[in-house]
Amino acid sequence: MRIFISADIEGVTGVTHWDETEKLKEDYKAFAHQMTLEVKAACEGAISAGADEIWIKDAHETGRNIDHNLLPKNTKLIRGWSGHIYSMVQELDETFDALLFIGYHSAGGTNTNPLSHSMHTGIDYIKLNGEYLSEFLLHSYIASYLHVPVVFLSGDLGICDEVKKINENIVTIPVKEGIGNSTINIHPQLALELIKNGVKDSLKKNLYLCNLEMPEKFELEIKYNQHDIAFRKSFYPNAEQIQPKIVRLKTKDYMEVIRAIEFLLQ
Repeated sequence: MRIFISADIEGVTGVTHWDETEKLKEDYKAFAHQMTLEVKAACEGAISAGADEIWIKDAHETGRNIDHNLLPKNTKLIRGWSGHIYSMVQELDETFDALLFIGYHSAGGTNTNPLSHSMHTGIDYIKLNGEYLSEFLLHSYIASYLHVPVVFLSGDLGICDEVKKINENIVTIPVKEGIGNSTINIHPQLALELIKNGVKDSLKKNLYLCNLEMPEKFELEIKYNQHDIAFRKSFYPNAEQIQPKIVRLKTKDYMEVIRAIEFLLQ
């Protein structure tokens, strides 16, 4: 079995402030270590379920957060950013049997994580077909496009609730809950146990029950923090400025959505 893991940090237990997510800040090291341990737990669960090859995309900020020495030997770690439009699932393709998300967080525009955002902290929100677009859904639709089932997610309670509304067969492990500018966190060791067992259980199920249904058409909406940025971005092909800070793009091709997000957020 060939497994792909995409890992972020804002949904890791304990992480509450931006200083705990930024490589050069004093608080960062302990939480990057917990991120590594949560990925390790997911790998151990996958191996228990029969995985013989695991690819991991370090998908937070620099892409250089995870200590590979702490992971099993049958893992390959993707560090840094190639510039590929698949972004947080770079190198995912049809040969993988399942996609797992570790440390994922609520979408920009929501209030269920102090660090809620979608791809870029310099914008207000991204919407797809009228709903706030999380990094989970953005990359899960890439998996769906490639016919790879999404079977597991760990992160904050808000994103876990979103996942269950989309497909109740996906196993979710909420390791924290955001309230205002605070978080309520489960114990780090308990998080590791739950993630390991949750991943094992998710891979023992009928994986194809976890496939996401792709919409037939897409309406992408991005709200910027400044009107002049929205004006400049409105010159992207097929994009239009519909309000001072909002740019919209309509398409039937999800890869056009992915391309647009890659370039409209730069």
